[in-house]
Parts: sequence; C-alpha cells; structure tokens
Amino acid sequence: MNNYIKINHAVKKYQENTVLNDINLEFESGNIYGIIGRNGSGKTVLLKSICGLIHLTGGEIIVNDKIVGKDIDFPENIGIIIETPGFLSNYSGFKNLQMLAGIKNKIQKNDIKESIKKVGLDPDSKKHVGKYSMGMKQRLGIAQAIMENPDILLLDEPMNGLDNQGVKEMRELFQKLKEEGKLMILCSHNPTDIEILCDHVYEIDRGIIKQLY
Repeated sequence: MNNYIKINHAVKKYQENTVLNDINLEFESGNIYGIIGRNGSGKTVLLKSICGLIHLTGGEIIVNDKIVGKDIDFPENIGIIIETPGFLSNYSGFKNLQMLAGIKNKIQKNDIKESIKKVGLDPDSKKHVGKYSMGMKQRLGIAQAIMENPDILLLDEPMNGLDNQGVKEMRELFQKLKEEGKLMILCSHNPTDIEILCDHVYEIDRGIIKQLY
C-alpha cells in the first residue's frame, strides 16, 4: 500500500499567536522528509497535528484517505518519537515496551525484542530504565516507535542524547526503514542528519513553511 499524508491549509493558533500559517504539504511512502527550523518555529506542533495530539484551528490533515480529527482521532500505523520519551523508571526496557504494546495488542514478545535489538539494546537486560543513560532512553524511544512495524514514522529530534556511534547506527536504521518503503518525517537541528538522510527538506519559520529541495 502506498501511504501518504496530505496537509491542506493547516492553521494552528493559540490566542493571537499563529503557530502554523496556511501549511500545504504532501508526503509519500519510501521517502524521508526533513523539517528544519529554530525552537518554537512550529515543527513539533505540525507533527503533533499529524498524529492527532493537537487539533487544528483551520484546514485539514488527511492520512491514507482519512481526515484526522474527523474520520479518525489518531491515525493508525504511525510510530512517533516526539520530545523526551517517557518510561516507567522502575521497570526494564522490555517490560516498558511490553506494557505499551498491550494497549493495541498487535504484536508478540518476539516483535518487541526484535525492535529493541534493532536499536542496539539488549532485550533480556533486567536493568531498570531509571538507570539508563539519556542515549539508552532515546534508543528505547526509537524501539517503541518502530516496534509495531508502522508504515509512517514521525521523528522529532530522534538523535537527542546519542553519542557518535549511536547516531551512526540510527542513521543506518532509518535508511533501512526507508528502503522498506516507510514514510518518514524527521525534524532535526543537526544539518548532517538532514543532509545524509532526507530526500526532501522544508524549512519552517514563524509557522510558514517553504521547500528547500
């Protein structure tokens, strides 16, 4: 199936502050789209609007023929990492993901373990997440985003807290996911991530977006 996101005249206002200003975009499977912009430019609000966590003031977002907030509250088959991943500190990484997977009940233990391995963590480790480094928590957040094999991935600063080796490994993982036909949107402050990974790049500033390439 060819997955897509279509954004038509999206507007988001908080009182007098316009965070998204008449955004029109289309995203398709098999591509990584980069969105750059300073803090407060609207990147995170845009991603949260796509996955139904924020409701638009005007316009619409269509994910695979369904209007978000009208036909569906939350689009199916989307994996997200937005802001700092939140986990229960007194449980292992596997146990945290197992509890989250229980919400939809779509995957088995082996699927969870496989996603943890893909991000370079040990699925059988009994170490509590509270003892994880920031980089390990970020890896676990990425494992959570991919564990149900979503067709669409929304990644907001996915390299946060990772060392050079971690960044290299996650870049390789994202390239592989793209080759599998995933639709991926990546927000990053790191121009190298954008340059290496992204097929198309947009810049957002004061809620207005323009395509750079």
